[in-house]
Amino acid sequence: MTATDVLFRPFRIGAMELPNRIVMAPMTRSFAVDGIPGAAHASYYRRRAEGGVGLILSEGTVIDRPASRNDPGVPFFHGDAALAGWKGVIDAVHDGGARMGPQLWHTGALKSFLTEWVPGSPVESPSGLEAPGVERGVAMSDGDIADTIAAFARAASDAKRLGFDTIELHGAHGYLFDQFFWAATNRRNDRYGGATIGERSRFAAEVVAAVRASVGPDFPIILRLSQWKVQDFTARLAETPDLMADWLTPLVEAGVDVLHCSQRRFWEPEFPDIDGEHGLNFAGWAKKLTGAATISVGSVGLTGDFMGAFGGEGSSAAKLDKLVERMERDEFDLIAVGRALIADPAWSEKVRTGNSSALKDFDAASLAKLV
Repeated sequence: MTATDVLFRPFRIGAMELPNRIVMAPMTRSFAVDGIPGAAHASYYRRRAEGGVGLILSEGTVIDRPASRNDPGVPFFHGDAALAGWKGVIDAVHDGGARMGPQLWHTGALKSFLTEWVPGSPVESPSGLEAPGVERGVAMSDGDIADTIAAFARAASDAKRLGFDTIELHGAHGYLFDQFFWAATNRRNDRYGGATIGERSRFAAEVVAAVRASVGPDFPIILRLSQWKVQDFTARLAETPDLMADWLTPLVEAGVDVLHCSQRRFWEPEFPDIDGEHGLNFAGWAKKLTGAATISVGSVGLTGDFMGAFGGEGSSAAKLDKLVERMERDEFDLIAVGRALIADPAWSEKVRTGNSSALKDFDAASLAKLV
C-alpha cells in the first residue's frame, strides 16, 4: 500500500476539529423501525468511530414534512422519540472518539429503488415530476417551499442542540434539492425556476441561509451535491467550469462551508477536455472555483461501483495510490468512504497502520445487516 500519512492530517472546519481526513459517507440502511433510530444504530456508528474515522455523516434522515421519505426504514430527524434516538447515537460516537453530523434529507418525488412503499401524503417536488417527462405527486406551492425551508432550519437547530458537530444537507442524486437544480425536473416560472443553474439554485441557497441563521456562524454546514442522478447516471448540471461556478457560488455565499462532491468513481476527471485524463475531479474543481473546503467520494478502497452493490455485486479491496496522489496535491480536503466501512468498521485504523493485508472485500450481503 502507498504510504497514507496524508490521510491522517488533522483538519478544522469552523468550530469542528477533525483528527484525520477520513469521512464515513452517508449510506441509506433502512433499519429505523417507525422512523426511530435505536441502540443498534448507536452501536453501528460507534464501531466506525472506534475504528478511526474522523467524521461520520449519518444515513439520510428526513425533515418534518408529510412525504419527506420514500422508504419506511428511513429515520426521522424530528419528533421526541427520533431525536432521543439520535441523542444516543451522537453520544456513542463521541465516546468512540469521532465527530458526527446528520445528513438532513427530503426525497422529493423520487421513488426508492429498494421498495414499492409510498408515503401516505402526496409527494412534492418543484414541478410534480419524478424524472424528465414523468409526472408524480404535486408541484410545491410557495407555502410548501417556505415550510420546507423552515423544517430544514429546525432540524439543523435540533442537531446542534443534541450535540452534533456539523450537519449535511442532501442536495444530490436526484432528490428534492437536485430536482430544483435540474432543468429537466424544474419547470417553474417563478423565482425558484429559471433558465440558468444559478437561478435554479435559489431554493437550496435559501435553505442554507435559513440553516446558517439557525445554527450561528461557527457551526459547519456541509452540502452534498452531484452531477449524476438516480434517474439518469449521465446527467450533468454543469458542462463547463463557468456553469459550475454559477451553480456553486451562490450556495457558498449563502453559508456552505464544505461541498461534498459525489461522483461514482473519485479518480475520474470532471472536465478532461480542459485538464486531461488525470485532471481535477468534481471536488477538485469545486474547491478551485469557490474556495470552499471539499469532500470527494466514489468507490474508495474498492474495485466496483457502489450502485452495483444494490444489485448484489461485491467488490475487492483496492489500492489507495490514486487517492493518496490527489490528497498530496491538496486537490480536495477530505475523502468519504462508504462500502469499505460497511464491510470493515476498522478500515481506517488498518489503513493508518499499513495493515493492507487485513483489509476486507465488500460482500453485498452485508447490506442486509446493521452491524
